[in-house]
Amino acid sequence: MRETMRTTVPQPKGAIVHQNLPEDDLAGRPLPNHQTVSHDSSTTTQTANPTASEEKDMTLLNDKDQVDDPALQQTVSSIPALTLSPFRQVLFIAVVCLAQFMAQAALGQAVAILHVIGDHYNITNPGVLSWLVAGYSLTVSTFILLSGRMGDVFGYKRLFIFGFLWFAVWSLIAGLAVYSNSVLFIFARVFQGIGPSICLPNGLALLGASYPPGMKKNLAFAMFGASAPIGSIVGSTFAGIFALSWWPWTFFSFAIALFCIAIASIFVIPDVPRQTKPASSLRGLITQLDLAGGLTGVTALVLFNFAWNQAGVVGWHKAYISVCLVLGVAFAILFFYIEVRVAEQPLVPIKVFNSDVSFVCACIACGWGCFGIWYYYAWQFMEVIKGGSPLLVAAWICPVAISGACASVGTGVLLGVLRPAWIMTIALAVFLTGTIILALTPPDQIYWGQLFVLAVVMPWGMDMSFPAGTIILSNAVGKEEQGMAASLINTIVNYSISLALGFGGTIEGNVNHGGDSKAHILAGYRGAEYLAIGLSGFGLFLSLCFVVKSYRTQRQSGL
Repeated sequence: MRETMRTTVPQPKGAIVHQNLPEDDLAGRPLPNHQTVSHDSSTTTQTANPTASEEKDMTLLNDKDQVDDPALQQTVSSIPALTLSPFRQVLFIAVVCLAQFMAQAALGQAVAILHVIGDHYNITNPGVLSWLVAGYSLTVSTFILLSGRMGDVFGYKRLFIFGFLWFAVWSLIAGLAVYSNSVLFIFARVFQGIGPSICLPNGLALLGASYPPGMKKNLAFAMFGASAPIGSIVGSTFAGIFALSWWPWTFFSFAIALFCIAIASIFVIPDVPRQTKPASSLRGLITQLDLAGGLTGVTALVLFNFAWNQAGVVGWHKAYISVCLVLGVAFAILFFYIEVRVAEQPLVPIKVFNSDVSFVCACIACGWGCFGIWYYYAWQFMEVIKGGSPLLVAAWICPVAISGACASVGTGVLLGVLRPAWIMTIALAVFLTGTIILALTPPDQIYWGQLFVLAVVMPWGMDMSFPAGTIILSNAVGKEEQGMAASLINTIVNYSISLALGFGGTIEGNVNHGGDSKAHILAGYRGAEYLAIGLSGFGLFLSLCFVVKSYRTQRQSGL
């Protein structure tokens, strides 16, 4: 006799199934392959093994033109992606993935021609050079949470398009800074990061709100994650090409591409219903957006990050560095107080942070902090120590794009087979392996010795950890909180990169003996890389604890 598993949850008629999974499901059991929706006005039923009639309903959901049942039509219309043709769905996912693609392209283009830009502005201090990268990552990470809430209130599509337009304007200004000085360029890079901070959470929220849990959603998130390494390689390659002529064209052409994407988004992305109706009064809107929590949270992240990155430039003996660090901690405490005690609609609901979600967030922070150091110092090693040009180094790194694409497809399949806990563990092991390879690469070794292996291995850490964490959080919250879930993951990813660069820069500056020779410069790079090894090793330890806990939870629940 076929065994079924059912759960009944109060839902309005025609509502989309959007699971709030129990802890043991969050801990890592694969998502069910089939889900059916009961159109009773009071309950929604999920069936692990569908009957023949239920399978017919699922077939109808995949072809909206064959739906005759009014209740089923209402359900289909509440799932935006199911109202689109297969070709339109491909375009929709592709445009959304361009948010991640362009965000990483903007990072890659600056890293690739970092020394070209530094030579133009006569910047030789490694700490100042790192700001050209860290300043961008800082704003990408700090404004994401507030951007996600704004998407929940004002609409994901509207914010997604606005983010690309903002991104385009400040990319143009970054290019025009060639006629000014380095201050304007760094200022433009910092404000440029606000663009992807708006696009990323709302792009992920569009996917989360458009697809119910299942294989399509897994693959969509996996494609989103795969766009990161590909975008980085494309951005750095074109930066290297334009640097052969005039480096500002890197940013001018980028601005043109961003503007075109914004226009295309108007026609390609379906209209996703707003999850929250905007308040009618200004006071109500402030409460709804949790501006008090948003401003204190952003201030805390900016001050704390600024202290660590600027310390690598001027040293910790400067009084304002310590003041910024203390104020950052104080604002962080105030932020958590507001979220727990004051906010009626907190940006980060504490109820979401069960033990499993906390484990995942910690693992992602360690893994992507390691990746930030690896990415920056891999480029520095190949350009400064091995003497490669930006275009040559981009060619050396290009296997990342191919390996990343394979990793994304493999991860999308594995998410339906393995526990997310195991996927996270594999990802952290890859981060650790890739960083060790970089730290042990001799300066005079040929490319095919270790650098090629490095470029093939590292993308698997990125493309396994990101979709696994995103899917766990997306399925852990309701449909109205998809913006928050996407924002939280992106905040952790990008803030970890920026903060880890600050840590790495501080270590580099203290062990490179002034960087007066290649040997001393390499010693500074190695110091930062050893920090990355420690971060990924600690993340691997946490992920193994996560695996053990998931098995214990399953055994205790009798499943």
